[in-house]
Amino acid sequence: MLEPVNISLASLNLSTLMPMLLVIGGGLLILCIDLIKDNLHKSFYVALTVLILLIDLMATMGLTFGVNERGFFNVMLMDGIAVLSQVMILVASVLFIPLALTSKRFHEYSYPEFFALFLFMIAGFQFMVSSDNLILIFIGLETASLSLYTLIAMHNRSNSFEAAVKYFTMGALAAGFFTMGSAVLYGISGSLELTQIATAISDRLNETGIMFLLLGGAGLLLAAFAFKLSLFPFHTWVPDVYEGASAPLAGYMSVVPKIAAFVVSMRIFEMLINLEVEWIKTIIIILSVITMTIANLMALVQEDVKRMLAYSSISHAGFVMVAIALATDKSNVAVFLYYSLFMFTNLGAFTMLWVSRHKHRVYNTRFDHPYEKFSGMIKIMPMGAVIMALFMLSLAGVPPFSVFWGKIYLMSATVDAGYLWLAVVMGLNSAIAAFYYLKLIVYMFLKEPMKDVSSEVIYYNTSKPLLVTIGLATFVTVFSIFMVNPLIEYISTMIQATGFGI
Repeated sequence: MLEPVNISLASLNLSTLMPMLLVIGGGLLILCIDLIKDNLHKSFYVALTVLILLIDLMATMGLTFGVNERGFFNVMLMDGIAVLSQVMILVASVLFIPLALTSKRFHEYSYPEFFALFLFMIAGFQFMVSSDNLILIFIGLETASLSLYTLIAMHNRSNSFEAAVKYFTMGALAAGFFTMGSAVLYGISGSLELTQIATAISDRLNETGIMFLLLGGAGLLLAAFAFKLSLFPFHTWVPDVYEGASAPLAGYMSVVPKIAAFVVSMRIFEMLINLEVEWIKTIIIILSVITMTIANLMALVQEDVKRMLAYSSISHAGFVMVAIALATDKSNVAVFLYYSLFMFTNLGAFTMLWVSRHKHRVYNTRFDHPYEKFSGMIKIMPMGAVIMALFMLSLAGVPPFSVFWGKIYLMSATVDAGYLWLAVVMGLNSAIAAFYYLKLIVYMFLKEPMKDVSSEVIYYNTSKPLLVTIGLATFVTVFSIFMVNPLIEYISTMIQATGFGI
């Protein structure tokens, strides 16, 4: 007869679940409020969502002093990178959600369900980054993905439905790869926890056939995260999905889901690289180089600014994926430094697409944001043109703007790891990228405004929430030089507390 097991609440360490419980509870609260009192103005839900996110942010930062804590049957892991990535996710979310107040045209923001789904999505991302258990990572991944599919479809345009279906199809395929890869690793190790998997693989590396099983399992997992990180050849969904989503949501998608996917990739693939499974490193480097190169070449020929920014985000993801292959403390710091700076610039750039809007496609029958739409913007909206130019220069890696510091730090980590040729390739790709960023600046500053569009309704969105978000993004982009050293020190402390890297 089995003896009953007594589990104390103290041993569960439920404080590790607190950040996720806060946003899940917040989402349920919004749904309950809507049941009790419908037709409340969206400003109430925006304020409530921001309040929940800020409380969650404070609760997460409170966990900094207890890093490397486990909880809830040891499936939760609150280490340095879990806390760090959650802070980044929540800061980006607080920056994004007030944009719901900027438009009466896009009706999805008037639905309470939008804000509830948004909070459930954040909970999924937080579960992803706060565990080394493959089952919980998968649950977090699917929770976030299913919510995000719906948020895209709620934009309620034909290409939004198309984008949601494409994203769902690709996401389902990625989920299949992840499940099969996890099953292979479980077959090798008898566990789904990465620490135990690492120990089992280390003990069995010399066994016959183990490398073939590892190739299958790791290859399937790499394919799954190649979808989520938009790495070649699994990147083709990105331009269509970003085009179908609203501009700010596309900017949000280019940052937050990738932060979560990079953290999980860091846990899985650096574990294998540290076990001296060298072919994993080689494959990741090859994927990174091809991704950044192909994405830059595709961005060169785009006619729509949003699609150009979509390919740009693919290129940046390939650029940062190099850090996973290096698997050093400095490269891990570079991942978080890069995306800490990139998220402000890229979200600001996508949000700027919302400044100049129109009810109909007055410049192009195919695209919402063709380059021609920005022709002569310096004469129509001078401050908007200057700010957009700053974002483009930053994304191109022009000093002293924010993304430059992320790029130079990552290239420095690459050289320190002994990959000088790879740093040269990264530099050449940055030079290629500068061309299509400068192309937009040329349209804004050197071309005349388009004529014969007076019959259509042109709307310049200059609402305060949008201006505050863009202003904050501009401030970080321009004055990042004063933030880089403190940011590097903080990130390094959290990485070292985690014990990551060689």
